[in-house]
Amino acid sequence: MSAGTYTPRPGAAPVGRMIAAQAAFETRMLLRNGEQLLLTVVIPSLLLVLFSTVDIVDTGGGEAVDFLAPGVLALAVMSTAFTGQAIATGFERRYGVLKRLGASPLPRWALMTAKTLAVLVTEVLQVALLTVIALALGWSPHGSPLSVALLLVLGTAAFSGLGLLMAGTLRAEATLAAANLVFLLLLVGGGVIVPLEKFPAGVRAVLELLPISALSDGLRDVLREGSAMPWGAAGILTVWAVLGLGAAARFFRWE
Repeated sequence: MSAGTYTPRPGAAPVGRMIAAQAAFETRMLLRNGEQLLLTVVIPSLLLVLFSTVDIVDTGGGEAVDFLAPGVLALAVMSTAFTGQAIATGFERRYGVLKRLGASPLPRWALMTAKTLAVLVTEVLQVALLTVIALALGWSPHGSPLSVALLLVLGTAAFSGLGLLMAGTLRAEATLAAANLVFLLLLVGGGVIVPLEKFPAGVRAVLELLPISALSDGLRDVLREGSAMPWGAAGILTVWAVLGLGAAARFFRWE
């Protein structure tokens, strides 16, 4: 046995390894949180089954599930990347978790990266579950999986930026109330369940610029109509992503 076998090696682990470890931890915490699972998995699944099997809302011609499935996928992204992340990060900030992590060898940008990776892992599970449910209800998706993946990534970036901005600027209790309120408002007015055509023209013109509407309509164009990449929707999501992430990076308070 050499003399240096047990020689300490002080110093931080490689950044990539720290990000992977923190992302795995964030994912486990998210999946163990019953309230988060209710928001991110149970509610979208129930909405998909209920409105696909009960004639409550006129979704136009064709099977209701063909209209609802893309919207519910968009809702799942919003529930995880925006609502769930805003609430969890807001309370982490209140209890001093972010302050302590900020003093660790893990860079702050790496912590945000780890949180984003945890969101993406959760979304993969959500999309897989909702796709299985929708297919069982008779869904017939079309279009390019690459276009769908790009829209989901852009939607995740847009909602993640807005969620982190809210969590980093408001008190935790205010974030909890505001995030849930926004979730409910966008559920009703974001083209998820109710077609935007049902709203007055002036209101519809504004609603179409929201990230949830762009993501819902973009996914619907691809998965229902079999269209190519909807660049208009992608452009709206890109603008929201740049503005949200930029504002979050500028105004986020760690304490």
